[in-house]
Amino acid sequence: MAYRRTPAVQARLDAQREAVLQSAVGLLAERGYGGCTMAAVADRAGIATGSLYQHFSGKADLSVQLFRRVVTHEIDAVNAAVALRDTPRQRIAAVVETFAARALRAPRLAYALLVEPADAVVDEERLVFRRAFRDVIATEIAAAVASGELPEQDPVLTAAALVGAVGEALAGPLAAAPLAAVPLAAARVASGPPEPSHSTTSNDTTSDSTTVVPALVSFTLRALGGRDDSDA
Repeated sequence: MAYRRTPAVQARLDAQREAVLQSAVGLLAERGYGGCTMAAVADRAGIATGSLYQHFSGKADLSVQLFRRVVTHEIDAVNAAVALRDTPRQRIAAVVETFAARALRAPRLAYALLVEPADAVVDEERLVFRRAFRDVIATEIAAAVASGELPEQDPVLTAAALVGAVGEALAGPLAAAPLAAVPLAAARVASGPPEPSHSTTSNDTTSDSTTVVPALVSFTLRALGGRDDSDA
């Protein structure tokens, strides 16, 4: 007869898996993918390395699940910001503003999510990530075109170009950020979308946020063919 896990055993395993993922988020924010080894994650979670294989087949599997965990929170945060804006242009600006500001508050984590060399399966997840943001922006572009707020254009193509441009523009500041741990930001990502932070990011990163984020929002609105507030 096949062994059946009791509810108590399953609950213990589920709790252990959650602890592993939270530990992995913390390591990813501190060390990136390179430092997020199975042994390091197990040590952070306080379990034997062999126990990780009860939950994940290997580092690639763990990395994919970790990536999905963090990306889901990022998309939720963007959607929450979009819901607070009234017009399509404002909502498009909210996507870029929220995404870029959160990335610069947790630069090591964002660098790992966006550009750090990783397993091929993670690169595939990155494509899904970019498409999710593209689709959010494309929906708002289509609404703005339909209302006459923006000129006629292909919403999906424009949105894909914007996602690529914003990601490329952030790559430099994220790569240049210190590799110091950002424990508060990591904890917030693990538990849900972070509030505006008082994290331990550097003054340089704060400066980047106050200059890069408005510039990206302005670029986005102009690239769409609309008017930026500074155009008046």
